[in-house]
Amino acid sequence: MDQPGPIARPLRDRLTIPVLASGGILMAVMQTVVVPLLPDLPRLTGASASTVSWMVTATLLAGAVLTPVLGRAGDMYGKRRVLTASLALMTVGSVMCALSSDIGVLIAARALQGAAASVVPLSISILRDELPPERRGSAVALMSSTVGIGAALGLPLAALVVQYADWHTMFWLTSALGALGVTAVWWAVKESPVREPGRFDVLGALGLAAGLVSLLLGVSQGGQWGWASPRIIGLFAATVVVLALWWWQQLRTERPLVDLRLVTRPRVGLSHVAALLTGFAFYANSLVTAQLVQAPKATGYGLQLSIVATGLCLLPGGVTMLLFSPVSARISAARGPRITLALGAAVIACGYAVRIADSRDLWMIILGATVVATGTTLAYSALPTLILRAVPAGQTASANGVNVLMRTIGQAVSSAAVAAVLVHHSSPLGGISVPTLHGYLLAFAMAGAVALAACAAALTIPGDEPAADSTRTDAGEARGTRDEAMEEA
Repeated sequence: MDQPGPIARPLRDRLTIPVLASGGILMAVMQTVVVPLLPDLPRLTGASASTVSWMVTATLLAGAVLTPVLGRAGDMYGKRRVLTASLALMTVGSVMCALSSDIGVLIAARALQGAAASVVPLSISILRDELPPERRGSAVALMSSTVGIGAALGLPLAALVVQYADWHTMFWLTSALGALGVTAVWWAVKESPVREPGRFDVLGALGLAAGLVSLLLGVSQGGQWGWASPRIIGLFAATVVVLALWWWQQLRTERPLVDLRLVTRPRVGLSHVAALLTGFAFYANSLVTAQLVQAPKATGYGLQLSIVATGLCLLPGGVTMLLFSPVSARISAARGPRITLALGAAVIACGYAVRIADSRDLWMIILGATVVATGTTLAYSALPTLILRAVPAGQTASANGVNVLMRTIGQAVSSAAVAAVLVHHSSPLGGISVPTLHGYLLAFAMAGAVALAACAAALTIPGDEPAADSTRTDAGEARGTRDEAMEEA
């Protein structure tokens, strides 16, 4: 195997963080670009609106199922290898969307793109293995912020393409970016020698997949099918039974997919609870803001903005997330990540207070949304640092995968809860039912209350001192393993 030259290797080392961060941004862009298309897809594909909605649901379900599975695979078989495969699946899905207008193919392609949800936890694990402690904090904070940055960039980008070009062009563009991302990761990112040996828990992966699909399908389709319908009740009952059996199986497996004994430790378990609550609080901001500013002026509060203008309203939040990620790292270094997480959740609650105070003036709407984005940056940047300090190096990817899964579940529940509030508080306008301003304010109040609950959960997480020593030990072990691997080579 050829070795990089004295100039090429340092260049690759310098590009590791930008390449991994660009992969996270690309993943978030890929998840977001379909949103501006949803109103037109029934006409473009000849499918019903309910069928078209599966282009979002399929990505959500696949991402939730595959994130912990691919995280565990990365710990066992190599993080760069699994990361490259995830980006490749995402790119293949984008090519399929570019080549077809058949709704069945499009839904299957979007499910393939869900594999990219594992990009962030895998990248964070690589950063832990490869970077010295003094650089790790800021790099992990940046990596965590890429989700919000990519979402803020993806909406206006997709809206511009949809407005001025054929909708397939958008997927050709993301296909090219995906291929570039795969190539960049293969060239610039080193494979970490830190592994967790053992046999892959296939039964555990299937059980977790079945339980998560039942849960998220029930949550995402409850409003459409009816919360009291036999299908929804059956899905939730199946969730309880399947996940209970899965929990029992995981506790009795020598090499489980998810180490539940580790998850139930207060430092890890409470971090996952905070992730779920933060995901709920963060997601309501994007959902409600987009609908609010596009509402007709006849409502008395709506601004009737175009899709492009709506995306631009969310753009300052994405820029803020990029700028505040190093601030989050400095706060975590000085005060500890649990304080950063609590502060971030409190800032999110303040952002919703701004939204409740004034949701009629555009500048106040943008200000409130940006404050929520700032709090999200602090919280999302602190969560992986908490996990890194609490788990062994060999389980970093799978533990961060579970943390991302909890955020995803929080976002799914947030979507269902916000939809239920807005449907319940609607009034007729021009023959259609539109949410009232009171409904939007209730949604803001609900998200703000959940953010305060996340703040309380963060403050109950045990202190950082013992875990920090553990992190330094893990880093030393990782470097020692690398040195041994180099000597053997």
